[in-house]
Amino acid sequence: MVLLLGATGLLGQNVLRLLLERGIPVRALVRSHLVAEGVEIIQGNILDKACLLKAAAGCDAIINCAGSTDMRIPSLEGFRPMNRDLPILLTNVLLEADVPVLIHLSTANTVDPGTPEKYSDESAPIGAPFDKSPYALSKLEGERALTEFASAHPEKRIVILNPGFLLGPFGGKKLSSGTLMLAAWRKPLMIVPSGGKSFLNVKDAATAVVNALEKGEGRYLLTGKYLSLKDFYKLQAKVMGYRQGIIVLPDFVVKATGFLGDIFKKLGLNVSFYSHNLNQLLAQEWYDCSRARKELDYPQSPLEDAVREFFDWYLNRQ
Repeated sequence: MVLLLGATGLLGQNVLRLLLERGIPVRALVRSHLVAEGVEIIQGNILDKACLLKAAAGCDAIINCAGSTDMRIPSLEGFRPMNRDLPILLTNVLLEADVPVLIHLSTANTVDPGTPEKYSDESAPIGAPFDKSPYALSKLEGERALTEFASAHPEKRIVILNPGFLLGPFGGKKLSSGTLMLAAWRKPLMIVPSGGKSFLNVKDAATAVVNALEKGEGRYLLTGKYLSLKDFYKLQAKVMGYRQGIIVLPDFVVKATGFLGDIFKKLGLNVSFYSHNLNQLLAQEWYDCSRARKELDYPQSPLEDAVREFFDWYLNRQ
């Protein structure tokens, strides 16, 4: 039996489906109602230790896909409950419920983004601009807590997975990466920042997550192909069969907008365009995922498939 946390999110839904395909019994702890045939559902507060202990009883592993990703959260403290405190809480659950394995999902942004000449691997520390990101810093705190726990408890197997930008179907109500994809859907003109991301098919990440139940230990980058936002939207338009003009914003305009967002923050206004968010849109992300490919059989599917599958799901969902 596997306890899955974050089963309603983009990655969680894909992990859930793959677990069921492989015939692995699943129990999901969720805050709200979830209908999933063949899954044992427990409703409760994911940050409540008693709920976690009840859900983890008799389980052979925990997969934690839960986390706070809302970039409107202005400070580190806002991200910490889910991204730092939950991993710490799970270490206590591993001991008290006698669960031997934890698969924890973090983010590639806790690793320096590298350069085209030198890709970064799991040994690289966090780097600019993500070292100013409350989201990435909170995720890094969660990773460090788990790494310290693993050192003190070698009888427990802890696997930390660091995915890049996930693309694909089943995004739930918040849509996750689907928001970025829908922003450009059939628009005649897009204006984008100069940066890009390490894009990957969410189904590939789900495969690595489920494979980690049986193999691997430590930290693994689950990253894919670097594309600028301009090139990604060109790919999306080509796959989905529409024409689109794309203009790249000068970096100084993006930075000035971030400065304005910081002023709004000081005035107590809740926006999403803080400088620590917008600076990330100017970054390039060059990551080496060869360790995951070797040790977790992490596949690398074409991004075209992920784009097509997302829109097929989104446009035909009930």
